[in-house]
Amino acid sequence: MPSNVQGGKAFGLLKEQQRSKLDEINKEYLEDQKYRDEEDLAEKLEGLKNKYAEFDLNDQGEIDLMGLKRTMEKMGVPKTHLELKKMIVEVTGGSSNTINYRDFVKMMLGKRSAVLKLVLIF
Repeated sequence: MPSNVQGGKAFGLLKEQQRSKLDEINKEYLEDQKYRDEEDLAEKLEGLKNKYAEFDLNDQGEIDLMGLKRTMEKMGVPKTHLELKKMIVEVTGGSSNTINYRDFVKMMLGKRSAVLKLVLIF
């Protein structure tokens, strides 16, 4: 059996792996005491997972600068590279050049208002 699967099939498999990884992270949040008072947490997390998966994720399943740029453009709110970098720093606290799912969930459930969060809510 040839090991070189079609690009689309490989992409579908990657997306599937990413989604199951996101499900695992969601479970951690559901078990986290810090979020026990959060209303409708399971539904919120499911929604966040789907929203996150809409981004053009890199191979590691994270939102990088170009993925963020493409997604902002698709949403009709194009941003400059500098604005995009600031958005990423705002979410990650400057610890990374990419936004991972944990950072994304923390941002969306958190009290702080990040530019990315505001764009996604409206």
